[in-house]
Amino acid sequence: MGGVGHDGGMLLAEIVDASARVTATRSRLAKVEVLAEVLGHAAPAELEVATAYLSGVLRQRRTGLGWRSTREAPPAADEPSLEVLEVDAVFTDLASLSGPGSRSVRESTAASLFGRATLAEQRWLVGAITGNVRQGASDALVQEALAKLTGIPVAAVRSAAMLAGSTRAVVAIAVTQGEAGLAEVGLQVGRAVLPMLAASEPDPAAAWERIGADRVAVEWKLDGIRLQAHKDGDRVLLATRTLEDITDRLPEVVEVVRSLPAQRAVIDGEALAVGPDGRPRPFQETASRTASGSGVAITPYFFDLLHLDGEDLLDRPASERADRLAALVPEPHRVPREVVGSADEVARVFDAAVAAGQEGVVEEGSGRRKGWLSNIHLGARDPEGGFVMLGKTFKGMTDEMLTWQTERFTELMTERDDWVVHVRPEQVVEIAFDGLQRSSRYPGGLALRFARVIRYRDDKTADEADTIDDVRRLAGPAD
Repeated sequence: MGGVGHDGGMLLAEIVDASARVTATRSRLAKVEVLAEVLGHAAPAELEVATAYLSGVLRQRRTGLGWRSTREAPPAADEPSLEVLEVDAVFTDLASLSGPGSRSVRESTAASLFGRATLAEQRWLVGAITGNVRQGASDALVQEALAKLTGIPVAAVRSAAMLAGSTRAVVAIAVTQGEAGLAEVGLQVGRAVLPMLAASEPDPAAAWERIGADRVAVEWKLDGIRLQAHKDGDRVLLATRTLEDITDRLPEVVEVVRSLPAQRAVIDGEALAVGPDGRPRPFQETASRTASGSGVAITPYFFDLLHLDGEDLLDRPASERADRLAALVPEPHRVPREVVGSADEVARVFDAAVAAGQEGVVEEGSGRRKGWLSNIHLGARDPEGGFVMLGKTFKGMTDEMLTWQTERFTELMTERDDWVVHVRPEQVVEIAFDGLQRSSRYPGGLALRFARVIRYRDDKTADEADTIDDVRRLAGPAD
């Protein structure tokens, strides 16, 4: 399929065709080949949008459209004509609409866009709008494709993307300037960076064995949301794990950051609501406050220092960063940290943190749960795309949680029948379980035993959920 439109622009049809080809193969190498091919057809001005679309997402966080807005699309066009840049421009216009009359303008604009789309393009657009493009092309795969296209080591691509906040922010630099250009992408105070994430292990002993060091630093994992703070004089930026700017919602946290004895700094941490006893309040209170800006007070706790007064610290030893963080941030706002020399000591710190209180499709219920969406289907992320079902549960749900999730899943709903509600795969839920058992019922070969809901994790995206490989590692080798 050709990659240019009537005036030379890349057609959306090439993205849609690539999505179908990626979906049709489970080979990671083949997926990367397809993605690299399409990136190679994009003009420099198209690279950012093409990169986002190849990842199955829109550049705009919100468009004002939902599954209801896309249920009655006009008749599809016979031939492709939509170009990626004009599609992106339409979504930018939709995102800017507000006030009286905006709904009718939004509906007519969307109808015009869908009227120019072929049937395959309409289906892709619905998926992109609702966050449900099931093509198996993650951002990590697009990074590998960019590395293949340019000959740049994938580690350099990932590092630059982290510092710039996204892959699409560096794709044009990689294509036009090469590895030298990416090397110039540094940490910039006031620009949120992608968070560095930790891997999980089943217990302290496994974590100790995996690290393989004589001494390790152990930090509490707090029951809050990830928070990245940038200070530039009196100006403060607060960003979430998904890089959402929540500065205006947390003035008390802004004051803590503003009071630090530094002119410019970037620090990483957690934010949560705590009670008078110092124990964390229910996570939903923290999530509600950080989402709406009203409710309980939020306290920040920081664990890493990334930049200080003109000096980037990312490549410095963790021990040095910890020392400099301690000199900058008062102890009441630091995450508890201890250097230990054995798995037993790791376990002791773990037990202390737990003692301190620190750390889906839906079916209709019956009885007390009648009228609520309650029995959730649980899936681990498949690294090749989609999700692998591991069971379902309604255990651990309070009436308050049932009310919240009924509202939330109704917002995410794509279709329903008398018993099952299908939702966009966006909501992350934290689950406790008593063990894993081998199962021929589920495609992953495993099922969670006695799964129960701990809380919903609005601070995490579906791309950050545990993978089926993580779950298999927890299960250990098959008998």
